[in-house]
Amino acid sequence: MADLFFFGTLRHVPLLELVLGRSGDALNVLPAKLPGHGVYQVSGQPFPAIEERQGATADGVLVQNLSPTDLDALNFYEGGFGYALKPVSVQLEDGSAAGAEVYFPEPGLWQTAEPWDLNAWADKWGALSLRAAEEVMAYHGRMTAEDVARCFPSVRRRAAAWLAGQARPGDGVHDLSKDVIVHSHNRAHLNFFAMEEMDLQFRRFDGSMSPVMNRSAAMAGHASVVLPYDPVRDQVLLVEQFRAPPFIMGDAHPWMWEPVAGVIDPGETAEETARREAVEEAGVTIQRLETVARGYPSSGALAEYIHIFIGITDLSDVGIGGGVAGEGEDIRSCILSYDELMAGIDAQTYQDMPLVTAALWLSRHRERIRKDSS
Repeated sequence: MADLFFFGTLRHVPLLELVLGRSGDALNVLPAKLPGHGVYQVSGQPFPAIEERQGATADGVLVQNLSPTDLDALNFYEGGFGYALKPVSVQLEDGSAAGAEVYFPEPGLWQTAEPWDLNAWADKWGALSLRAAEEVMAYHGRMTAEDVARCFPSVRRRAAAWLAGQARPGDGVHDLSKDVIVHSHNRAHLNFFAMEEMDLQFRRFDGSMSPVMNRSAAMAGHASVVLPYDPVRDQVLLVEQFRAPPFIMGDAHPWMWEPVAGVIDPGETAEETARREAVEEAGVTIQRLETVARGYPSSGALAEYIHIFIGITDLSDVGIGGGVAGEGEDIRSCILSYDELMAGIDAQTYQDMPLVTAALWLSRHRERIRKDSS
């Protein structure tokens, strides 16, 4: 049995319960402090790190008598992020000392900023962290902690997308608690994208429930798509890059002409993503965004919700784009006239459906946009 001192997100009882797979009521939890240490926000990340700091005191909890099974789950959750257990002596409320172990990050692993606040974290990141932890812990015993950690940015993006989906209003007709019954939920594959499947029933239009069916979905999250358009020059910018899914599907033309696009990071709006990706992929600064559509591009197979925009810009001043090399992107761009774009649409030259959607929307609103920009 082991005693651990938790200083950060695992002080949030619902998260600790999820990681351990059991109720917190069965845990022996005591308020505790670790003198000579402080808990600080990790720069650019939604979690803290603990550091030795003279005169500081780290608030936390001491959880006693954790089983080997508990430790295995905790090591899986924490181990892939460069954290390792080290022995310390913590101070309890009655002034006595108790031995414990703490997950310390590797020295120099993180850059830290201001002192970390548990309540502020829970308000902003608690729900997302719980959803992300559900996906992470589904792979406990099936993947290494290091392999899961490499996928964690995309896990967080999917968690944010799920929460956004939950926040959208229903249709006012169906009650999902009664009209969809989930018999099993299997997270089958985890990588940059994930694959999930369910055995489920849904209410049919005649009021009866469907048979139990097995259905799967490729889990992508949320993304922004922006077609840069210069209304003064009446030109658009397209980007071209190799796309593995068409190649895997057997397509003889896997290099695709597309608008600029990218996944939405947690805490980022669709509009912020569109502007960021325009700079990264094409070297374009967006002056104004026109909303084209929001929805699922292939609702029968792909769990991806996309936000499509026209990005009003000046295409006489295009900087350096080309994508992010660390993400395996190799992107080139071209500028073509509106008439050339629409000729390609009519000739069915383009295979990217968001591009077709954006182009057709532009054809309906082009004169207004050009007038507004004159």
